[in-house]
Amino acid sequence: MAEESLKESPPEQIIKSRKRVQDHGEVFTPSWLVSDMCDLVAQECERIDSRFLEPACGDGNFLTEVLYRKLNTVQRHYGRDALNFEVYSILAVTSLYGVDLLPDNVTRCRERLYQQWEEAYLPHATSMKEGCCAAVKKILERNILCGDALSLRQADGSPIVFTEWSLINKCKFQRREYELSALLDEQGESDLFSFSLDGSTQLWQQDPDDPTSRIPAPKKEYPLIDYWRLS
Repeated sequence: MAEESLKESPPEQIIKSRKRVQDHGEVFTPSWLVSDMCDLVAQECERIDSRFLEPACGDGNFLTEVLYRKLNTVQRHYGRDALNFEVYSILAVTSLYGVDLLPDNVTRCRERLYQQWEEAYLPHATSMKEGCCAAVKKILERNILCGDALSLRQADGSPIVFTEWSLINKCKFQRREYELSALLDEQGESDLFSFSLDGSTQLWQQDPDDPTSRIPAPKKEYPLIDYWRLS
């Protein structure tokens, strides 16, 4: 037992292959550094509706850490109320956005976020469980995209379009779609996102007291819909 306790954990994998590093510069951020960086904006990471964009999300190291913190907030505030836990855990998922060049990273990022949400949600599941699970999968499909955040294009060449999910009347969502290029100003800042997890750029939300801070007209807008029917 003494010998086993002295064994070190295997080193965290930060590259998948040399070829991926050479072709795409892919190096994953280790978990200790992810945690330290999120600590710098801990208040925002714990705010359920604070939106985050990771322009090179990889397989989700940053986004899973942020979701973990948000879900802890949901648990603290709504852990004894199954219905509210359901709604606000979904709201937490809607606040996370990511882009990555490689399809396998996008798939894995969606899977990790869904599994993390599901693990927290299942003890609180209501009769709308099936709809909620489908809704979260749909949200992640819309929020985690394969593309290039520099060219603002998806892998198929179409513009990157993100969905804003706004909670209305405690149980319904308003869905609006925006082209990322339209959200960015000359400095590369956006009024839709609170923070960009690229280690440098802060992207502030719209300020109702500042007339120069505005979100452009949406590309598409949908009717209000119950949270468990988002899929």
